Amino acid sequence: MKDKHLLNASLSEPLTIGHQTLRNRVVLAPMSGVTDLPFRELAWRFGAGLVVTEMVASRELAVNSPESWARIRNCGIRPHMVQLAGRDAHWMGEAARIAEANGADIIDINMGCPAKKVIGGYSGSALMRDPDHALTLVSATVNAVKVPVTLKMRLGWDHNSINAPEIARRAEEAGVKMITVHGRTRMQFYEGRADWDAIRAVRDCISVPLVANGDVDTVEDAREILRRSGADAVMLGRSAQGRPWHPAVLAGACSAPAGEDLAALVVEHYRMMLDFYGPEAGLRHARKHLGWYIERHATDLPSQSKAEILTSRDTAFVIDRMGETLRAEAAIQEVKAA
Repeated sequence: MKDKHLLNASLSEPLTIGHQTLRNRVVLAPMSGVTDLPFRELAWRFGAGLVVTEMVASRELAVNSPESWARIRNCGIRPHMVQLAGRDAHWMGEAARIAEANGADIIDINMGCPAKKVIGGYSGSALMRDPDHALTLVSATVNAVKVPVTLKMRLGWDHNSINAPEIARRAEEAGVKMITVHGRTRMQFYEGRADWDAIRAVRDCISVPLVANGDVDTVEDAREILRRSGADAVMLGRSAQGRPWHPAVLAGACSAPAGEDLAALVVEHYRMMLDFYGPEAGLRHARKHLGWYIERHATDLPSQSKAEILTSRDTAFVIDRMGETLRAEAAIQEVKAA
């Protein structure tokens, strides 16, 4: 069913979803607590093909939860893709209408989150245990809006119930314009290796674009997952933590910043989070991102120095120490490479 002209497409080529066009084929995954507006803005600026909001609970958005409204905010990124989660068709439809009215260009349905607090509410990957019910949510979302609706899911609940191909086929029949599959079951969480070959069974069932997700870190990974899955695009999540530019690097849109450029970028990200959340909440959100930057780009930093940066409430101190740390690490790497 896959169009022949899509085979072997370059990661740098555009991809069409309904009436929306992505500038390349590397997508930043929606990650709660990670892909907030500051992170998405940076990823988009570097050149990611598509960035997706954090998961937005449909009922909470419909009843005006401030956190939900913060999650759907945008800053001129187009297309603006909002991911919704829920267990009730009525609230999914209502939330989709609200998101569309507030600038969403694409609505994504979350059927893949493995978190206990999400599946405990019969949302996320728990929906894959009841495909008939899951499809009522898909139909309600598609029928509520004019923008394209997409679906993100896993291979199945566990290895005894691999039903992603069936759900994908039915979702396309219901009007979904793109399918993303993470190559693990819910019960695997993020353990082991994603099964890139298993995603191909979904490819064989649908004609809409397919995005392959799971353990994509390098350009070689991206090319291999496309080859083995037959997908049209790749999605990466955890490999972008501490590297908001990484999707763009894989797409060939930019080079990874280093030295002064990296230090300036991290400081800018820190300030963006403080501005977006306010000083108190901003400090809490910033700590995990600063931790990822240190883990990836300042591996020799003593644990005590790391703790001082992550626990400090002094903005000037954090900015100065992060800048010094990253510049020093860059100098060390230059010496090693010489």
